[in-house]
Amino acid sequence: MGSDPISQKMVPKLMSDIAQVPRNEMELRHHFQEMGSDPNWVADLRLRFGTRADFPGTVLLERRHVGPLVVQRPFHPEGDPCHVYIVHPPGGVVGGDELSIHVTVDPRAHALITTPAATKFYRCDGRRSSQTQELRVTDATLEFLPQENIFYRGADVRTATRIHVDATSRFIGWEIACLGLPARNEPFDAGRLALDLELWRDDPVFIDRLRLAGESTARRAAWGLAGHEAVGTLLATPATPADLDAVRELVANHPFAAVSVVDRVLVLRALAAQAAPIRELFVAAWRVLRPAILGRPAHPPRIWST
Repeated sequence: MGSDPISQKMVPKLMSDIAQVPRNEMELRHHFQEMGSDPNWVADLRLRFGTRADFPGTVLLERRHVGPLVVQRPFHPEGDPCHVYIVHPPGGVVGGDELSIHVTVDPRAHALITTPAATKFYRCDGRRSSQTQELRVTDATLEFLPQENIFYRGADVRTATRIHVDATSRFIGWEIACLGLPARNEPFDAGRLALDLELWRDDPVFIDRLRLAGESTARRAAWGLAGHEAVGTLLATPATPADLDAVRELVANHPFAAVSVVDRVLVLRALAAQAAPIRELFVAAWRVLRPAILGRPAHPPRIWST
């Protein structure tokens, strides 16, 4: 059978076009940005935990989502507490994306929330991305234990997490930020971050504001991050002096970690070259604090072992 000369001429052009096809979802979205399209995603997830007469433990009463932000099937690996994993299927956040998470825990309920992987914030190409988290706990228990946020070179990001508890609620949670990709020698030397973390008990009892530009001297200065590329904060309430002493033993060998208790809120802060040492320290603190504050032995989410 003879060959088609027209098809032969088209092969190089076809192969060239195939080579330019984006290889993954992040490349696809940047491809659309370069073409002038608007690929930004607005994602909203609303969860409500409570109790039900026909079930002995905490249940996920409401689950509503818009856009690519979902939860996997709830687990009950330790009886009453309801374990939930929040998943962002795209795997990363780019300029223009807006993520919003709202969690409500009703009286007598106990929820543990984590994520299966780090959240990656990519370069923003002139548009800011954001993540807002509103957590409300009323006469209940919430453990909010996500993996770290990774901010790539060129990211322009605002995150805001506000936790509302009442006098009878119990809470343990953390946030960890990794600046750039230290293991690949890709520092966060360009971009802007505005990271807010608040804990309220009617009035604010803890407010933290981190404002950082990639070119800022604060990244290297002794009064700033002192050259560290990861920073984390753990909050736990209601805490006692005994809880403070227990966590102090854990940070004794961590020169860039410190812990305090004010207004029954334990605050553990840490700096490190990468996120992993902070995560390990926070998990160790959680193992100590959970029995003391929540009255339950530590039961790590199964996803942490995968």
